[in-house]
Amino acid sequence: MRKVVLITGASSGIGLALCKRLLMEDDELHLCLACRNMSKAEAVRAALLASHPTAEVTVVQVDVSNLQSVFQASKELKQRFQRLDCIYLNAGIMPNPHLNIKALFSGLFSRNVLHMLSTAEGLLTQDDKITADGLQEVFETNVFGHFILIRELEPLLCHSDNPSQLIWTSSRNARKSNFSLEDFQHSKGKEPYSSSKYATDLLSVALNRNFNQQGLYSSVVCPGTALTNLTYGVLPPFLWTLLMPAILLVRFFANAFTLTPYNGTEALVWLFHQKPESLNPLIKYLSATTGFGRNYITTQKMDLDEDTAEKFYQKLLELEKHVRVTIQKT
Repeated sequence: MRKVVLITGASSGIGLALCKRLLMEDDELHLCLACRNMSKAEAVRAALLASHPTAEVTVVQVDVSNLQSVFQASKELKQRFQRLDCIYLNAGIMPNPHLNIKALFSGLFSRNVLHMLSTAEGLLTQDDKITADGLQEVFETNVFGHFILIRELEPLLCHSDNPSQLIWTSSRNARKSNFSLEDFQHSKGKEPYSSSKYATDLLSVALNRNFNQQGLYSSVVCPGTALTNLTYGVLPPFLWTLLMPAILLVRFFANAFTLTPYNGTEALVWLFHQKPESLNPLIKYLSATTGFGRNYITTQKMDLDEDTAEKFYQKLLELEKHVRVTIQKT
């Protein structure tokens, strides 16, 4: 029986590279591409099947920044599948990023230069906005839309006799200082991306605490700094090209510069082959690349505590109740 793998944000960047790598290793998989843009998704599906004709590749339309779309996609998936072996919760946004040039140049001449370059800590702010659901866009896209997707798909995921995996695309940029339980949507801050990735880490820990006994396990990964549409929003492609010689040199000292989506998927692919029950729920798995271009996986203990994770999870459940009532009224 084919393993079924659902991947959000599968039509470009890390998601697309992940699809290719998974099929390179096992072309008997059933990949379901969960994408917002169906024309792009269909083009990716055709290309994947052309190179892996024995695979099964399907598409489902979902926009995780729109809860009606998430509910509709979940309904379709429950009609198609009896179980899901793995969901890659990969779709995400970093809208209108602003690079703090002053902080960048100041950091270049500090002791923390490698940490700054690896995590972009203090370098990026974003302009967030409110969605049609009345939620902060970054929070809904990167966290809450995926949370509702999981909640809706619980019947396909929870089988204690045969565990399923959730694999979240997080970030080295997930900073505790940018997250607050009192403002978990980060409506008052300027670094919603970092906050949303820290929220992802918390949620993963809480999901393990609440669902491991039902056969559902969650992990978080960071693909490193890979050149995708997201990073091109920070700097245009020609500037990345100009900076490439310096970046390749820095990579001898800072392994976070994976640079290509293929390299960035190293930890995501590795996790797929592990027994989920054997993984440490408090560890983040990082894709890394050496100065000579060799890919490997490293780990990082997450800067969080399980009590905060559980409190955040309860707040998400409260918000879920609220939005379900609101949607039923409309």
